[in-house]
Formats: sequence, structure tokens, C-alpha cells
Amino acid sequence: MPIAVFALSLAAFCIGTTEFIISGILLGVSTDLSVTIPVAGLLVTGYAAGVAVGGPVLALLMTRIPLKPAILSVIAIFAVGQVFCALAPTYELLLAARLISACGHGVFFGVASVAVSHLVSEDKRGAALSLMVGGITVANILGLPLGTVIGNAFGWRATFVVIAVTAALAVLAVLFTLPSQIKGEEEADAPLGRQARQLLHQEVWLSFVTIAIIMVGQLAFGTFQVAILTEVTGLDPITTVPLFLLLGGAGAVTGIWLGGKGADWNGPTTIMIVIIGQIVCFTALLFAVHNAVAVAFMLFLSSAFGFGFSTPIQVRVLKGAEEAPRLAATLVSTAYNVGIAVGAAVGAALLTAGVSYALLPATGIVCSGIALVTALISLSLSRRAAA
Repeated sequence: MPIAVFALSLAAFCIGTTEFIISGILLGVSTDLSVTIPVAGLLVTGYAAGVAVGGPVLALLMTRIPLKPAILSVIAIFAVGQVFCALAPTYELLLAARLISACGHGVFFGVASVAVSHLVSEDKRGAALSLMVGGITVANILGLPLGTVIGNAFGWRATFVVIAVTAALAVLAVLFTLPSQIKGEEEADAPLGRQARQLLHQEVWLSFVTIAIIMVGQLAFGTFQVAILTEVTGLDPITTVPLFLLLGGAGAVTGIWLGGKGADWNGPTTIMIVIIGQIVCFTALLFAVHNAVAVAFMLFLSSAFGFGFSTPIQVRVLKGAEEAPRLAATLVSTAYNVGIAVGAAVGAALLTAGVSYALLPATGIVCSGIALVTALISLSLSRRAAA
């Protein structure tokens, strides 16, 4: 595997950590900035909205910029945003700083996915993409719990400082390992009109819909998982919760690896398996949250199925939009973050309305069930077209 893929994975680690870290430092942010936990949880929604809106706009502006300078630029934007997060004196300014970071995030996975897909042969594309996206997985297994520990020990601002430093290292790693000219990149993007038509392929837009729906259910639960583990399961937020987050991260590593293997084996079948697995996991979590051993086991499994979904669905989108890879891959991030924004908002709204933390997994059951229907429709249409 080219070493540049590992460098891009480091950048993905930084971005994944900052997106999810709010759930680990939620209590500290809410206390320090004098806002409620549901309001602090909206920092996830704001970030996701920035990715969803800012990503495609910036991607269009950077369409003709070569991949390497484009990637370096968006990582640098992201790093600067982390510095602003660490310095933000108010909730509103922290939200604004998160939006700056989100703009870099939105484009990164688009251009990085295209770069990775051109660095390896087609039969290794799933494995390479899973390795790059695996940076997000490592963010869950190491970044989130370590960021939580740093935030608890030194204050939540220290967490953002560490992410900013790591992002600067990622810039250097990409600078020295990614080729200045990547084979095939000059042929990657068609004129904008043709790119837009590529997005109308059902394999593309129905995949976007499926991604967004699934993420609503995952984030309505995931944004408040630390609060659930503390308030419902009864775990100590400083000594025990980080260990449970680490276990969830281990499940994510397993899922992203198996998802990459599944994408190279049979992408459509893998997509169906992981969505059904998510329905089963969220159903079990309704009961497991009341028992420490059970919830530990289910955090591992739910993370495995959740992250197992990402690579096969991304490969499906790239195959359906071969003449618009940057835009389509960026819109994958948009779809994820529309779901993240809505999911975090739905979770906050349910809690504000008086719904128990313990019932939040029910949103995952409903949303994964709807996503299963959209995926079945898309796969059925593809089979008919191929017949």
C-alpha cells in the first residue's frame, strides 16, 4: 500500500477526532460555557451543517486545482479552525470556529478519496479507501477516548490544541509522501454540466439518501453516548467511560476493515448485511444500556456495523459517478453530515421534550429500517438495468 495512503489516514484521524470529540467533552463544554447539554450537543449539528454546505461549495471552487495542493489546503484550513476552537471564549465563537474546521473537512474526504482511488489498482480500491477512512476509525478507538481523557485532565481547550498540532503533522506527512502528479487525476473530472448529470444516477443519489437516513439514527444516539453511559448505565465519566469508548473504537476498526474487504468482495451484499446488523444492534441497545457488560458488548458490535457501511457505499457512489469523482465523493461527506446534523438535533429535541436517554437507540431502529428500504430499491434498480 502506498505510504501516502497512511499520510492521508493521519489527516482523516484528525478530522474524525474533531467531529466526534464533542460527545467526549460535552459535559466540560456545557459547564464552562454555561449552556445545557442538549445545546452543547448542537455543536455537532453546527459542524455537520458546515460540512454539508461548505464542502460542496469549496469543492466546486477547487475542481481544477491539482489534488496535492487541494488536499494540503483543506488540511491547513482544518488545522487553523482547531486553533480557533481552543481560543473561543464563548459558545457562539466556538460554533463559528467549528464551522471553519468543517469547511476543510467537507472537501478533504472528496479529494482524498479520489487521490487514494488513483494511487492503487481498481481491485484494491476498497482496501485502500478503508485504510484511509480507517483514520476516522482510529479517531474513535484512540482519538475520542484520548481526547476525552485530555479534556478531563487539562480542560476541553487542550483537546483542540492537541488536534491542531496533529493536523500540522498531517500536513507535513502529505507534503512529503503524496506525489505532485497523481496518475489519472487530469482525466478525473468532466465539465460541470456532465458532473451534475452523473449525480442523477440512482446509484449515486439513492446512496446519498441511504447514508443520510442511517446517520440520523446513529447520531441521535451517538452524540449523547457519554451522557447515556454516565446517567443510565451508571459509569464513572473519568475512569470508566473512556474505556468503553475505546471498546467502541475497536469495533469501528473491525468494521471498517471488514467493510473494505466486503466492498472488494461484493459491495451490494455487504451493504445489506451491515444495515440489517445495525437494526439488530440498536434493538439490543434498548435493553443493554442498563447493564455495563451488555452495553460494552453492544457498543463494540454497533460500531462495527456502523463503520462497516462506509467503504462499500462510497465505492458504489464512485462507480456511479465516474466522471465526477471529486464532487460525488465530497457529497458523500455532505450526505453523512446532513444525517449527523439532523441526528444530533433530533436527539437534542427528544431529550428536551423529556424522552429518556435510554430510549434514544429507538431512533436507530427506525432510521436503519427506512435506510434498508432505500438500499433495496437502489440495488433492485441496478440489477434490472444490468439484466
